[in-house]
Amino acid sequence: MDSPQKYAECNHCTYKLVVIAYRRAPWFRLLREPMILGIRTFAWLHRVDVGQYVMRTEACNNCIRFYKAALFRKSRAFRWLHDRINPVFNHFIRKIVTDEERNRAKEYALAATAGTLSPVEVAGWMRGMKNSL
Repeated sequence: MDSPQKYAECNHCTYKLVVIAYRRAPWFRLLREPMILGIRTFAWLHRVDVGQYVMRTEACNNCIRFYKAALFRKSRAFRWLHDRINPVFNHFIRKIVTDEERNRAKEYALAATAGTLSPVEVAGWMRGMKNSL
């Protein structure tokens, strides 16, 4: 039986933060990319379907945060690993990305998941990001 679709929720636009981090500290890819591979592997093993989430903002489709959200519900091993690895990721993001940038990423994510952004606002936020990852 298929689970009902739910609106996707997000508290930070990690996509934007990562693009900023990649530009300022190219070595950050060496930290993040293995984590992304691990998330995608867990998602494949647990048959995660992010199609169950309704994205109110088209640019958020296929964001890794929704894979993480689904994995938190499905995998004890993922939660265990996340509890150990995510603090390292957060430490480096805080070192590379400013408080102001993190605050803007939070504001954007909350508005994007609420569906209150215009296409122009989304395009402005996403400008230059799609080719950066």
